[in-house]
Amino acid sequence: MILSESDINQRIGRFPINETRCFTAHPSTSVFLSHKHTERNLMLKIKTLLEHLGISVYIDWLDERMTASTSGRTAQILKQKIREYDKFILVATDGAIDSKWCNWELGLGDAEKYNKDKIALFPIRQENRNWSGAEYLQIYPTIEYFDRQMVLDGKITPAGYYICYPPIAGRRNLISIENWFLK
Repeated sequence: MILSESDINQRIGRFPINETRCFTAHPSTSVFLSHKHTERNLMLKIKTLLEHLGISVYIDWLDERMTASTSGRTAQILKQKIREYDKFILVATDGAIDSKWCNWELGLGDAEKYNKDKIALFPIRQENRNWSGAEYLQIYPTIEYFDRQMVLDGKITPAGYYICYPPIAGRRNLISIENWFLK
C-alpha cells in the first residue's frame, strides 16, 4: 500500500520526532533522502521512521555545511553526499516529482545506485487519491507498507515496510526494508 501523509502520521505517532543533525554514512545503514524542501515536517517523520530501523539519514537542510541559498556549492555537496551514503531514496510526493532539484538528485542517484540495487522511491500519495508519479519513475522499486501478513515464496511474511520491485513477467518481487538496507 502506498501511504499518504496521514498514514505516515499514524505510523510515526509513537516515535519522538528527531530533528538532530546526526549524519554518519555507514555501509548498508545510511541513506540520502531526496525531497521537496517545502515538505520539511513530512521529511522529519520519514527520517524518524528510518532511524527507528537503525538507518542514518542525510537531509540536506539539516547539514550545517549547506548554504542558505542554492548555488554551485550546494550542488557539489549534494553530489558528494549521494556518493557517500549507501542508499538513495526519493520521497516521491507530487511536489518532489515537479522539483528540478529532486529530478537532478534522482539522476545522480540513478547513476550511482541503480545497478547496485541501492535506490528506491518512497511514494506519498495525496489524501483520497492514488499515486501515479511520472512514467520514468516506473523503473524504480518503491517503499510500500503492508498492514497484514502475506505469503511470499511459501513463507509467512509479517506486516511492515517492503521494497517492491517493478513487476517482471507478471510477478511482483518484495524484500523487507530491513533486508534491503543490509544488502
